[in-house]
Amino acid sequence: MSSQSTEGENLHHVVIIGGGFGGLNAVKELKNAPVRVTLIDRRNLHLFQPLLYQVATGGLSPGDIAAPLRAIFRKNKNVRIYMAEVQSIDTKNKRVLCDKITVLYNSLIVAAGSVNHYFGHDEWRPYAPGLKSIEEALDIRKRILSAFESAELTDDEALRRKHLTFVIVGGGPTGVELAGTVGEITHYTIRKDFRSFDPQTARIVLVEGQNRILPTFPEDLSNACERMLTDLGVEVMTGTFVTKITGDEVTLNKESQETVIQSKCVLWGAGIKASPLGKMAANNNESILDKSGRVKVEPDMSVPGCSDVYVIGDLANYPYQDGTPLPGLAPVAMQEGTYIARLIKARLNNKSIKRFKYVDKGTLATIGRSRAVGTIWKIKFRGFIAWFLWLFIHLMFLIGYQNRILVLIQWAWNYFTWAKSARIITHVYEHAPSDQAGDK
Repeated sequence: MSSQSTEGENLHHVVIIGGGFGGLNAVKELKNAPVRVTLIDRRNLHLFQPLLYQVATGGLSPGDIAAPLRAIFRKNKNVRIYMAEVQSIDTKNKRVLCDKITVLYNSLIVAAGSVNHYFGHDEWRPYAPGLKSIEEALDIRKRILSAFESAELTDDEALRRKHLTFVIVGGGPTGVELAGTVGEITHYTIRKDFRSFDPQTARIVLVEGQNRILPTFPEDLSNACERMLTDLGVEVMTGTFVTKITGDEVTLNKESQETVIQSKCVLWGAGIKASPLGKMAANNNESILDKSGRVKVEPDMSVPGCSDVYVIGDLANYPYQDGTPLPGLAPVAMQEGTYIARLIKARLNNKSIKRFKYVDKGTLATIGRSRAVGTIWKIKFRGFIAWFLWLFIHLMFLIGYQNRILVLIQWAWNYFTWAKSARIITHVYEHAPSDQAGDK
């Protein structure tokens, strides 16, 4: 295992783990600071996860929503990037041990994001892939498109129905977006592509354990979202829990009544948990981890007992605004990344800054073409206006002008033709780990 070069060793060294939204914004804020910055990620890219579902449903290609980290920071002379996998964090000796290199630090920012959470049922993972990485998105795309191809090949009506039944577990934004897009595919995109069956007869079931979908949204917007999904042929089942998943069926429980749905395509959007790196940053001290594995950070987002180690994004449990931990959203990670970078710069100048305060500018969720709901500055939007705002905001947050132009052209084509140009079935390695892919 090699050691880090000592080039510029007299400068304060900030090491950032994770090239997601949190890590990316921290690096950007440190651009002109008198520090060395090392960004470590097991991938060589920044992934725009809010649009990952469009890769999973054939609307976009992986390259449309990913950008090489080295290209992003090509002009940042104080930034070094290591494509490596973190094995452990030694807070006593201030070093990060990776598979190929050991990196010393003065300040450490851990922004490694989250992984899919199956609530103690990891045996479901092979049958119900989550959506946290490009590999998983391609796996989902393969399963969705292969379901229609398999339905075309059989004369057994019961088997065909099993192929044409899609169960999406989780009624949050990911589940809603997947369900809505699958509904669009069956009713518009491929409705004339097959001869043995009508794609519009496909059954799409969205399962949510709480009493309404999008439970973090205002209730009237949740209800509006459910109506939009129903218009696309989606069956919304709330107050319903999954008790078993196999390769052929899903067992559901609602008010102690069990229902079995025959399905060969189950998609998981029901939960996430912190990356294992959260536990490493906490020195394996489980007393400062919550039940999801997030670190209960101090008001300055440092790890208790380690004032030079900061945890942000999906890994952090930050309850200092209203007593409730901040949600695992991209805007939260972005603001935290910028804040920690400013905090480090201030402390280098023997200054202090105010406690971090998240500014909630709003949340949007899209259900499909011209269908979306959300709030911006507490103003509620739904329908076409919400959808247009969703498009504009996501386009602006994409990294790189090339990606923005490509996605804009693709969206325009999809809008006017109802087509999904990336409907290609490719082989992928199943269930690739995504525990260091950065924040959402």
